[in-house]
Amino acid sequence: MREIETTKAAGHILCHDITQIIKGEKKGPVFRKGHVVREEDIPVLLSVGKEHLFVWEKTEGILHENEGAEILRDICKNEYMSESEIKEGKIELKAQIDGLFKIDRKKLLAVNSLGEMMIASRHGDFPVKKGDKLAGMRIIPLVIEEEKMTRAKEAAKGGPVFQILPYREKKVGIVTTGSEISKGLIQDTFGPVIEEKLGEFPTTVMGQVYPGDDKEKITEEILSFIEQGADMVVCTGGMSVDPDDRTPGAIKDTGAEIISYGAPVLPGAMLLVAYYKKDGKRIPIVGLPGCVMYAKRTVFDLVLPRLMADDPIEKEELAALGEGGLCLNCDVCTFPNCGFGKGR
Repeated sequence: MREIETTKAAGHILCHDITQIIKGEKKGPVFRKGHVVREEDIPVLLSVGKEHLFVWEKTEGILHENEGAEILRDICKNEYMSESEIKEGKIELKAQIDGLFKIDRKKLLAVNSLGEMMIASRHGDFPVKKGDKLAGMRIIPLVIEEEKMTRAKEAAKGGPVFQILPYREKKVGIVTTGSEISKGLIQDTFGPVIEEKLGEFPTTVMGQVYPGDDKEKITEEILSFIEQGADMVVCTGGMSVDPDDRTPGAIKDTGAEIISYGAPVLPGAMLLVAYYKKDGKRIPIVGLPGCVMYAKRTVFDLVLPRLMADDPIEKEELAALGEGGLCLNCDVCTFPNCGFGKGR
C-alpha cells in the first residue's frame, strides 16, 4: 500500500472506501475498496476532497479481486447466459432463455475447495426462465495469488461449470391403459393432467389412445406413435404390481432399454423410464403411476424438464433422488422453491 496523488491514480486499486456526503441527500461510499480508478473518476475523487489516495501496488503474481472474479466467470459462464458488472469482486450470471440448468458438480466442488474463492448457484437439473439468476462468484480477499487462479482453471478444465439446455419441440403420444376407461365405465381424468403439464413446454400432443389392459395392444399403440414420428410416449396407469397392471411389461416388449422401473420418490415410486432407439434417436417412453393424476407434484415434475431438454436420464441419477425425494404435501405448494427433488 502506498500514497499517491489522485491526479495520477488512474489504473490503481483503492485500499478503502471513499465516502461522499451531500447534505440532506446522501452519505455513503462513492467508490468501494478494491475499485480500480478510471480517468473519469478523478474529478469525483477531487470533489470529495481526496487529493491523495492509498492504493495497492501491482505485484507480479498477485491478482486483484476483480481480475480473479473474471477468471471465475470464464470458468462458469456458458452459452445462453449473461453476466453482471463486477461489483466488489463479485459477478452474477443470469439465464437468457428458458431451459434446464445443469451443473458439473465435480468441477464446482473442486473450485470451491481451493479456498479464497467461491461459486454459489441455484440447484441443477431444474428449469430456469429467461432472466432468472443462476449463480454468483467472487474472490474472498481483496487480492489473490495468480497461481491459485491457475489451479482453479485447471480444476474446471474441459468446459464451463454451468450449462443451460434449451427445451426441444416434441410431439408426444399418450397411451392411457385400464379396461375401466377403454370400456367407458369411468371417465379418463389422467389425460388432461398430462396435457396440462406438457403444456408448460414446447409440445404437441399427437393423440391419446385407450388400449385397455391388453399388453400386446399397449405395446402396439406405443410403437404406432413412434412410427408416426413421436418424440416421446407417455403411458398412464397400470404401473403397480397388480396382476392386471400390464404397462411395464408392454413397454419392455417394445424393445426399449429400461433405465429404471421404480424411483425413490414419493409420490411417484412406480415411475418407469425407458428409451427406444430409432434412426439414431433415443425416444423416451415413460410409464407414470396413478399419483401423477391427483398429487400436486410428483416424480414426473422432476424428470419431465430433463426429458424435454434431451438430457439423458441415468439409473444412478434416479437413485440419487432418495434424499429430498419425499414431497411434504404442503398446504401451499411452493415447488420448485422447496426441497422436493433437491437432495444432492
